[in-house]
Amino acid sequence: MARHPAPSTPTVQAEASLLRGVAATPMAFVRAIVQAFEARGLSPEAALQSAQIPPSSLRETSAHITAAQFEALSAAAMQQLDDEALGWFARPLPWGSYGLLARASLSAPTLGVALKRWCRHHGLLTPDITLSVIAQGDEASITLSEHRPLGGDGGLREFGSVSVLRNVHGLACWFVDSRIPLLGASFPFDAPPHAETYRVLFDGPTTFDAEETAIRFDARYLALPLKRDEAAMNQMLQRALPIQVRPYRRDRLLVQRVRQALTTQPLDAHNADDLAGLLYTSARTLHRQLKEEGATLQALKDEVRRERAMALLQRTSKPVKQVAEAAGFQNEKSFIRAFKGWTGMAPGEWRGRG
Repeated sequence: MARHPAPSTPTVQAEASLLRGVAATPMAFVRAIVQAFEARGLSPEAALQSAQIPPSSLRETSAHITAAQFEALSAAAMQQLDDEALGWFARPLPWGSYGLLARASLSAPTLGVALKRWCRHHGLLTPDITLSVIAQGDEASITLSEHRPLGGDGGLREFGSVSVLRNVHGLACWFVDSRIPLLGASFPFDAPPHAETYRVLFDGPTTFDAEETAIRFDARYLALPLKRDEAAMNQMLQRALPIQVRPYRRDRLLVQRVRQALTTQPLDAHNADDLAGLLYTSARTLHRQLKEEGATLQALKDEVRRERAMALLQRTSKPVKQVAEAAGFQNEKSFIRAFKGWTGMAPGEWRGRG
């Protein structure tokens, strides 16, 4: 997004730091960047060296590199090609192109307005694709429509599609300082040999050979206000690539999402593991993030169950056993015990007094 400082000769310590962490980025994306160099008649040797990637490893189809290596490679390639899009589009995007898009969206009152502005302005950079923000009911999506194959033939199409969507998703998370979990991602091409990597690239299920290129998420995130200012923008643009892979810990809508899952799918959310699966996270992460939001899973369960049970007791003539099941209790006895804890009365007594 912004011009990086000119690369210097890496120290032994810097070289070692590039190799730390999980090697999850597929070598196919490295080969796509090499393809961009070759299309311009340039050598990728210096860029590969800056990322500590031996040219011989390009032939290893199952090989992976670390996020730090890929950041170093991308930064060097963007500088040497003077193209922030790394060959995806018919014409290069000069240094600062994506930074201009981010700055133009910073004054938006909500994330939804910012994303629509970002997508609209992206069309001024290149006519090769159209990006759209669509909200339908509880679900929102960002779709990518190609007017020419990204990068022509070969791996650049996959790399370009993945990169554009991860770019806008990462920026969206940064704008609102929140994790925005994805409900799914879809791509129109066949599943690549490294398809398992998509579980790391996009949380939620990924569908290949689909009708559209898109990511989907809870529409309520669109209403969140932006949390960043000009100073934060200036700092982020000094090293913008990490926002595409930064695992945001905080989810500003997690409490609402948990409450909704408990309300709409009570039989599928008996325990933390089941609920975490519905939300595409782990039970450990779920508990930690709820604690950061000042909530607990048990308290939210009690709140949702209490509201549902009381509504059923007031508005229906269902037997107490059926009310217990509908409220997510495994048996009538545990429901009666919990209800007495809430109200000081048994469910039948409370219903009679209403």
